Amino acid sequence: MHAYPILSIAIWLPILFGLLVLAIGSDRNPAPARWIALIGSVASFIVTIPLITSFDPGTADLQFVEQGTWIERFHIMYHLGVDGISMWFVVLTALITVIVVISAWEVITKNVAQYMAAFLILSGIMVGVFSAADGMLFYVFFEATLIPMYIIIGVWGGANRVYAAFKFFLYTLAGSLLMLVALLYLYIETGSFDLAMWQHTQIAMTPQVLLFIAFFLAFAVKVPMWPVHTWLPDAHVEAPTGGSVVLAAIMLKLGAYGFLRFSLPITPDASHFLAPVVIALSLIAVIYIGLVAMVQADMKKLVAYSSIAHMGFVTLGFFIFNQLGAEGAIVQMISHGFVSGAMFLSIGVLYDRMHSRQIADYGGVVNVMPKFAAFMMLFAMANCGLPGTSGFVGEFMVILAAVQHNFWIASGAAVTLILGAAYTLWMYKRVYFGATANDHVKSLLDINRREFFMLAVLAALTLFMGLYPKPFTDVMHVSVENLLSHVAQSKLPLPQ
Repeated sequence: MHAYPILSIAIWLPILFGLLVLAIGSDRNPAPARWIALIGSVASFIVTIPLITSFDPGTADLQFVEQGTWIERFHIMYHLGVDGISMWFVVLTALITVIVVISAWEVITKNVAQYMAAFLILSGIMVGVFSAADGMLFYVFFEATLIPMYIIIGVWGGANRVYAAFKFFLYTLAGSLLMLVALLYLYIETGSFDLAMWQHTQIAMTPQVLLFIAFFLAFAVKVPMWPVHTWLPDAHVEAPTGGSVVLAAIMLKLGAYGFLRFSLPITPDASHFLAPVVIALSLIAVIYIGLVAMVQADMKKLVAYSSIAHMGFVTLGFFIFNQLGAEGAIVQMISHGFVSGAMFLSIGVLYDRMHSRQIADYGGVVNVMPKFAAFMMLFAMANCGLPGTSGFVGEFMVILAAVQHNFWIASGAAVTLILGAAYTLWMYKRVYFGATANDHVKSLLDINRREFFMLAVLAALTLFMGLYPKPFTDVMHVSVENLLSHVAQSKLPLPQ
């Protein structure tokens, strides 16, 4: 326990600020909505800092625990806590929300209060997902994330925003309903929604496989894994810049996090049995989606497919059941939050000036926007997995772990380093290098102080994690070790 309920404050403070912004916001005078949203997001981030400073990396137990009765009749608890796996994602969510509010400062001019409120409320809900230690509480937060993001895409998105919003909502909702069935089965078996109890419950092989499939479909859609990935490029292309940043940096992680909390520790035997299938799907995502990214003409769509390929590394790292691989996958999730968020912000910087995301409309941007081009070069190199950037650390750890597991799987995974360099640097060459392509590019202005600040923060984090990943890996080490001990232990009932 802590002196004050950090996790509850981290969840409900941004939600309350979001409601406050909605209450006082006005399109005639959007300034108060902007400032209150900024104050709320910064305050919500500051609240999460004690999670880092007071966290004990020497234990796998949940920390900053809060527990109270929610729905007593069904033994549903308001139970929160973080361990070395979830702590960083709470902090990352709060940080990305600050950056998204700053990114929209001058860009969003209509329904400003509603836009800011949607992101603040979404931030609190996502922190709830990463903090929940009760299965039903997790499910409520997990499903609730759909509503603000659906509104963000559907109201502030591009020309096909309604189609993209519906596709996003239906795909993710359909998968999640199967998870609800799995949660109810576990409740009937145990009489509780406590995740810790579920992780010690003995379950026969057939129910384990069915539970695994139900969880897998819910989380695979969210990651998203091939072949249930088709909603993501549409959602990214149509979403406003802030929507794309949150979608890539945080929301995709909700699915991967679900594997760590449900699939692996609750159904370990089924996880081992079906691991080859998950590894095969992960390798398809890494290789095939990388090839698809190479032929994209739209910058946003290219980075969206790049996200799917990078998240393939995450699921691969989880299902080779190796300490190095699991830690590498979690590091990759955090790094992807920095790098993909920065890539979408950078595309947004260009779109705000030219109102085009087509690679063919650009060329020679470095001649008129040298500061911006320097930032984008760093993020492009991180996206390729260049040593010294955060993008390298997680991928290298997963490939190293895959070599220990199976050389050919590791070889397939390593292809992404080549493909990632190919599509990212080819895009960079066509957009930024060469002679200035046209008068529209000639008239571009370099980034202002607001844009410089948000890109500089993500650049600093990308370099810090790339050069010194130890603070991140030290925090998660014991928790990952504990998770893998659950996965190694059969949950099959003993024969009578």
